[in-house]
Amino acid sequence: MLGDHRIAVVIPAYMAGDTLTSVIGGIPTFVDRIVVVDDGSPDATAQAAAAAGDSRVEYVKRERTGGVGAAMATGFAHVLTKSADVVVKMDADGQMDPELLPDLLAPIIEQGLDYSKGNRFYDLSALKRMPLTRRLGNVALSFLTKMASGYWNVYDPQNGYVAIRRDVLERLDLNSLDRGFFFENSMLVQLNVMQARVAEVPIPAVYGNERSSMNLARICCVFPWKLVCVGIRRVRLKYFGMDFSPIAVLITVGGLLLLGGTGYGAYEWVRHALAGVPTPAGAVMLAALPVMLGVQFLLNALLMDISQTPPGLGIRKLAGRNRESTVRPEEEEPRRGGEGR
Repeated sequence: MLGDHRIAVVIPAYMAGDTLTSVIGGIPTFVDRIVVVDDGSPDATAQAAAAAGDSRVEYVKRERTGGVGAAMATGFAHVLTKSADVVVKMDADGQMDPELLPDLLAPIIEQGLDYSKGNRFYDLSALKRMPLTRRLGNVALSFLTKMASGYWNVYDPQNGYVAIRRDVLERLDLNSLDRGFFFENSMLVQLNVMQARVAEVPIPAVYGNERSSMNLARICCVFPWKLVCVGIRRVRLKYFGMDFSPIAVLITVGGLLLLGGTGYGAYEWVRHALAGVPTPAGAVMLAALPVMLGVQFLLNALLMDISQTPPGLGIRKLAGRNRESTVRPEEEEPRRGGEGR
C-alpha cells in the first residue's frame, strides 16, 4: 500500500517475452497487485510472467489479439473484481520507469485528483532522446486531441503511463473504449464528460533498442478521423445530452449560419456562372454575412469549451517536487520548482 491506498498495476503485454520479467522486477514493493494481460501473444510472454517469481502477479490470457485498448479493458475489468483503490497502466516494453510511480500517484493520493498521466515533453533532454517519428506524431496530434477531449491543459495525450481512481474507473464504459493505440485518447473523452480532474506529471520515457509497433503514417491517417468522431460525441453528450448549455446554442446557430451562408453562396455562384454573368455584390454579401456570423458563434463556443476544462493540477506545480513527500506529505511541504513551458 501507498499511504492507505491499495495500488494495482495493469500491464498489457504482447510479444513481451524479452522485457516483461525485468518490468515486473522493477515495480515497487508498495504495489499490491500486478495484473499481466497477455493479448494473445505467440511468444514466451506467459513464461516471462512466471519467471518474475512475484507473488503479486496475476496472469490473464486473452485468446485472441485485440490491441492495447482491448487488453486494458480486460485488465480493468479484472481489477474491478479485486481490492484496489488506484489502478495504474504500465507498458511491458520497459519504457515507463517504475521508480517514478510515486510521482504519478501523488496527484491522486495527495491532492485527491481523479486521473494522473505522464508528460514526456517537459524534460527537454529526454525529449531529444525520443525517436523523431514519435515526436512528430505526438506534436501533430496533440492539438486535435485537446479539441476532441476538452482537456486543453493536457499536452501529451498519447502518453500511456496513467493512473486512475477506482471509483472513477467504475464509471467508465469499458466497452466503448478504443481497442487499439487510440485507447488513451478515447478514455480522456469519457473522463471529460464525467468532469474528472486530470493532472500531468513530468515523467520521461525510456527508449532502448526496441521497435515500436505504431505505424506513424497509419496513425496520422486514422487518428484525426477518430478524434473528430469522439470529439463530436463528447460535445453531443456534454452540451446537448446531459445539459443543454449556451455552448449548444452557439454551436447550433453558428453551424446553421455557416452551412446556410456557404450553401447560398455556392448556389448563387453556380447560377450566375452558368448564365455567364458576374455574381452581384449583394448576393456575395448575403452569403458572406451569415458565414462570418457563423464562424464567430463557433469561435465563441470554442472559447467557452476551453473555459469548461475540468480543474486539474498543472504540470509546473509538480516539477522539482521531493519524491519523499509523496509517501509522507505531512512531514514536508512539496517544493515548487522550475519554470513553465
